[in-house]
Amino acid sequence: GQLAGPKPGTMDHYVKTNPKDYGHLVDEDGKHVVRDDVWLVNLSYDDNKVQDWLTTGFGARTNHIGPEFGFGLAVGDYYEDPVLIIKSAWGGRSLFHNFLPPSVEDYPKPEKDGDKGFQYAEVLRHVAEITGSMKKYFPDYDGTGYEIVGFGWHQGWNDRINADAVNAYEENMVHFVKDMRRDLKLEDLPFVIANTGMGGWDNPPRYKERVEKLMEAQLALADAEKYPELAGTIAGVETRDFQRSEEESPTKQGYHWMQNWETYYLIGKSMGDAMVELVAQTE
Repeated sequence: GQLAGPKPGTMDHYVKTNPKDYGHLVDEDGKHVVRDDVWLVNLSYDDNKVQDWLTTGFGARTNHIGPEFGFGLAVGDYYEDPVLIIKSAWGGRSLFHNFLPPSVEDYPKPEKDGDKGFQYAEVLRHVAEITGSMKKYFPDYDGTGYEIVGFGWHQGWNDRINADAVNAYEENMVHFVKDMRRDLKLEDLPFVIANTGMGGWDNPPRYKERVEKLMEAQLALADAEKYPELAGTIAGVETRDFQRSEEESPTKQGYHWMQNWETYYLIGKSMGDAMVELVAQTE
């Protein structure tokens, strides 16, 4: 989600045109809010912010946000204790290959980016690295302990362009949740899954059926009747309502939600609100 620029769809544009909903995200000098109770660490990229108090600029580039912004604001408002967000994010990766959970297939241990399952292993490495060196990655950590309380997932473009990946997605996602819980040793870790709703409710007929199948597969895990063993621990977030038109957006990159700031903010906020509802049920 783009922060500034001459076209509509940026944060600056939305703050100016809709201060009722977004004016609270800047201070009286117009500077973007910085939370002093939500800390974010991102080890995915070497050329971007690695760690800091939550504010804008933790997107793929420092002049963008990703879902972490709205998500962090929502969970930060809920918790009295400080919140640490670990962001693991790479473009152009699929659940079918890069994030493939190990219980799906007995593949060789991934060693480098591009190997099957490498991003799955990297998520675990990030969690272990950061939680194992808390003072390094969260300098304000007071040593009193921590609890991993939730996992957010928003991904899918590279699966939805592949029919085989679409057909396998729902089963792969079930394995992903169960494997991640096993490997993190957190049996009922809450998961929030936001579907890949790019294109909104009116995708072109030539691939409409395929992409809608993927979107529904991503939401299916929250269906308690279909997956009673996951009931109460998975929430699905429908994102198609957050699609904005090209005329309302900074770019024409459909696979990046046309970099519309409001879209990314609403995805993150909705994921955060859903996470709060999940964790509140277990506290």
